Amino acid sequence: MTAIRRILAAVKDPGARRQPGVRKAARLAAATGAELVLFHAVTEPLYVSSIDADLAEDLPPVEERTRELLCERLEHIARRLRGSRLRVSVSVAWDYPAYEAVVREACRIGAGLIVADQHPGRHLAAGLLHLNDWELLRRAPMPVLLVRQPRPYRRPVVLAAVDPDNTYGKPERLNQQILRLGAALAGALHGSLHAGYAYSPLPVTAFSAGALSDEEVHGLTTRTARVARAALQRTVRGVGIAPARQHALDRHPIDAIVELATQLGSSIVVMGAISRSGFRRLLIGNTAERVLDRLSCDVLIVKPPGLIKPPPRARRGARYARIQPRLY
Repeated sequence: MTAIRRILAAVKDPGARRQPGVRKAARLAAATGAELVLFHAVTEPLYVSSIDADLAEDLPPVEERTRELLCERLEHIARRLRGSRLRVSVSVAWDYPAYEAVVREACRIGAGLIVADQHPGRHLAAGLLHLNDWELLRRAPMPVLLVRQPRPYRRPVVLAAVDPDNTYGKPERLNQQILRLGAALAGALHGSLHAGYAYSPLPVTAFSAGALSDEEVHGLTTRTARVARAALQRTVRGVGIAPARQHALDRHPIDAIVELATQLGSSIVVMGAISRSGFRRLLIGNTAERVLDRLSCDVLIVKPPGLIKPPPRARRGARYARIQPRLY
């Protein structure tokens, strides 16, 4: 977090009265000394009549006037933030889709963090985020903070969800990225950092020999718990997390993270994710996506560096949609 010099706040509606994502991005920028960039992507198409060919010449001025209007709305927000001695700039671009436009702008300005409000409303199905939210998490090479709660950060509890087992081939350095970012975040916001690790209480091989006695089950679970706690201690070594804030839970990761975050009253959960697509992602599932659907607090998603290829640098520009006139 201390290395982040620029934060991009993705503004969905520059005219909205409440901007919780912007407020939290500004809080982080103030705490870290980073510059804040307010960005809005204009994704709506411009409608053109198919029988008025001359109208096409008037479209560039329309695009520019629209962009200037939206820039002024962002500037209205920026002026209030600059009163707190923040360095704030604004940017508006005709580009689509929204998630790609945000990632493209973040790469262009060298942002170290993207902050975005989660889209409201119910999702299409259990475990499925809004398309723009999910694609933003999947496509962004830098960390993304998805804001789910409007409450401001006041000495927040930050929960770092680590995986010493490196399930599904996660790189070992991902745990350290999660912990370092969580520690920097908690420190900058004068909060506290906890680490959570979900493990299986009984190894799969325990059932290969048939039924186990109660004594054998107790012995196995006790040893597994001891090994899990030791693995967690090794993982968080050097981060400075007190033993009382290290939590090894014998539950499925989805249940464990949600329950622990609720129990601690976490404001932010820091998680690692690996971008997968196609059948592999569908068969393995994605813990980050499914946890996100159940958590009520903000979530900061971290991915290993170099894993995600950024989108093309060139913006797509405005979209034109032709309207076929009705003939009577």
